This record gives sequence, structure tokens and C-alpha cells, in this order.
Amino acid sequence: MPPAAVEIRGLVKRFRRFTLGPLDLTVPRGAIYGFVGPNGAGKTTTLDLIFGMGENDAGTIAVLGHDHRREELALRRLTGYVSPELNFQPWGRVNGAIRFVRGFYPTWDEAYCEHLLAMFRVDRDEKIRTLSFGARIKLALVLALSWRPPLLVLDEPTVGLDAISKQLIFTELLGAVRDEDRTVLISSHGISDLERFADHVGMIKDGRLVFEGAIADIVDRYRLVDATTSGRGAVPDLPGILVQQRDGDRCRLVIDRRAASLDQLSVHGIRPIADVAMTLEDLFVALGRS
Repeated sequence: MPPAAVEIRGLVKRFRRFTLGPLDLTVPRGAIYGFVGPNGAGKTTTLDLIFGMGENDAGTIAVLGHDHRREELALRRLTGYVSPELNFQPWGRVNGAIRFVRGFYPTWDEAYCEHLLAMFRVDRDEKIRTLSFGARIKLALVLALSWRPPLLVLDEPTVGLDAISKQLIFTELLGAVRDEDRTVLISSHGISDLERFADHVGMIKDGRLVFEGAIADIVDRYRLVDATTSGRGAVPDLPGILVQQRDGDRCRLVIDRRAASLDQLSVHGIRPIADVAMTLEDLFVALGRS
């Protein structure tokens, strides 16, 4: 079996007021993997460490079987990266940035580049400093996609984009994964977008992974339960049960079915009234607030 696209084991990075990890994370090959979490959870720190921007205090990171430290050059030749922080202004015009980046990659596909420029409506002759924020994101995507890297790492790739542009981007990514066994790792706050287009997801909070897996499995794993309690006593602190709301003898609970069951509730005087599925966005909000 080929190695995972990204395999992180025991990763730790300590800062004065924040510690990332220990973090274990696996991005399967050929997947669109959504990496989500509240602001400050550690998403960008994790991506930075993958690319060697900063020294991890413990743990290992492998990208397509290559160690992120010992084989950094091989990693960069296999991985495209898009971030709102990228700055292409030193190359003046769009065509200058294309010529510069194209020179590093023998796999550059000029016809595909033209297709992407036309699709995103980015003009080769446009001055980069005059591009809107959304247009600069589109340029970064053109430059990352055109050489067809086996792994794409996208940090907030849809920031500042309208709904039509988002649809175009995700359609292109779906095509790339389906046709070329390419892997896409997306760090994003666009949970509803990821639920439609990604097939795997990992959620990080306070530097630790909350859950990871195929989206269908994750959504099936958690349930939102409305229930009544006997009297006004507190809902007991039980593994796999998170209290969302409490009003008198009524409560709303999030149940992790790997760790708890509805049968357990009755033992503690809790009677379920309604049991419904959660969307990924519902789950993100519920666990992010806890």
C-alpha cells in the first residue's frame, strides 16, 4: 500500500501561550481533506510545520513518503501551496509571475494554465498590484495547479471569492482528484463548502485533533438529541455526551456514538424526545464552543 499523502505522528510545537499537539493526522491519497477548527486552533501552524517553516519540538511529518526535514527539496517538488499571504507583486504583471514559476517545474502544462486563466478571468497582462484580493487568490491557484502537483495544500483558498468563483475552484479540484489521483489538503473556515466537496475532514481545537475521518462517517457518528431530565438536577458528566443547552428539565445534547449511546441516558434519568442527524457545520459549531 502506498504511503499516505500526509502522515503526522506525535507532532508537538510549543509556544509561550499555546501548544500544538501531540497531533496525529492522516490525509489519504486521492482525497480532498478539509482541515477545520476555530481561529487559533493550530491549523496554520500545522501547515507551516509541514513546509519546514518552524522547528517542531517532537514528532514526525511525512509527505508522500518523504520526511519533511531530510527530504525538503523532494517535498517542495511534489507539493503546490496556496495562501492569501503569498505575494507575487515583485514580478510586476501576471505573465511575469507565470514565467518565473513555470521555470521551476518541468511538468508545467501551458494549455492547462490558459484554461485556468480563462476560467478565473485573470488577464496575463494585468498588473498584479491592481488585482483585487480575490483575483490574487485566483492567480495563486493558477500558479499552483498549472504544474499538476501530486499534493495541493490550500490555506483559506476561497477567502474573498464570490459563490461562482468558489464553485469553479471546487469543481476544478474535484476533477483533478478524480482524473489524476491528486490529493488536496484544504484549511478553511468555509465548512458548508467543504461538506459539499471534501470527502475527508479533520477538526483541530486548542492544538489537539477532535475527530478525523470520512465526512460521511463523521456525520453519522454524532447525533443531536433533545431530552428531558428527571427533576432539575444537572446532566451528569459522561464520556461522549456534550450538553449544548439546558432549560429547566429540558436539555439538548450532542452524542458521540463511539463513546456513548441513548440507552446510557435512561440510566441517568434522561429521556430522549428527538434524535436527529447533524451537518458538519452544526458539529463544528457545537464542538468549537464546548
